[in-house]
Amino acid sequence: MKIANSVALVTGANRGIGRRFAEQLVERGAAKVYAAARDPEGVDVPGVEPLRLDITDPASVAAAAVAAADVTLLVNNAGILTGANLVTGDMAEIRREMDTHFYGTLSVVRAFAPVLAGNGGGAIVNVLSALSWFSYDGANAYAAAKAAQWSLTNGVRIELAGQGTLVTGVHLGSADTDMSRAHDGDKVDPAEVARAALDGVEAGGLEVLVDDWSATVKATLADDPSRFYRLPVPTL
Repeated sequence: MKIANSVALVTGANRGIGRRFAEQLVERGAAKVYAAARDPEGVDVPGVEPLRLDITDPASVAAAAVAAADVTLLVNNAGILTGANLVTGDMAEIRREMDTHFYGTLSVVRAFAPVLAGNGGGAIVNVLSALSWFSYDGANAYAAAKAAQWSLTNGVRIELAGQGTLVTGVHLGSADTDMSRAHDGDKVDPAEVARAALDGVEAGGLEVLVDDWSATVKATLADDPSRFYRLPVPTL
């Protein structure tokens, strides 16, 4: 689909990658951009329509789907990073990761799927992660939730194909945002994430690998996990 003249909604649009999505959608000629956030007063991108949306609140999601009934492009970007591990981490934080990335994203997709169908099909972008494909000590709850969100993306793509809705999954390593400020490694520019994702939508792509790290991690999936994780193999 073409970005120009589309009507887009971006979740988590008040900062980071979501903010860059909103900016580039305006620059690319979208007819309208709903910049959704739990605190829409924090949205400061010129030319957008701030919209209150908490993706973990079903009532908020339903209200947003009514308020933005002209949407043709949905960008599911909202996310959190608790830093919880799975074995010793706080179960409440682990559930919060899953409630946000899996159930929250699914709730928004379910609410807007009929909207997209009524407006000709359109497209959905799910911002995923290279951590959809591997785990990392200190971010294992996030990785598990992103893996679930990746599977969700593949599932809804199949289910929505009949209504003509493109579903594009976007994978990246660490982006230079507030969420990853504690990470010391290489970070991709959030603007590059938005650019690559929107280019992918216009090309009809099902998957966008933003950086070399995402491509490298995906290429290891068919290999023995011990090669990637460099873990000793237990013996009985």
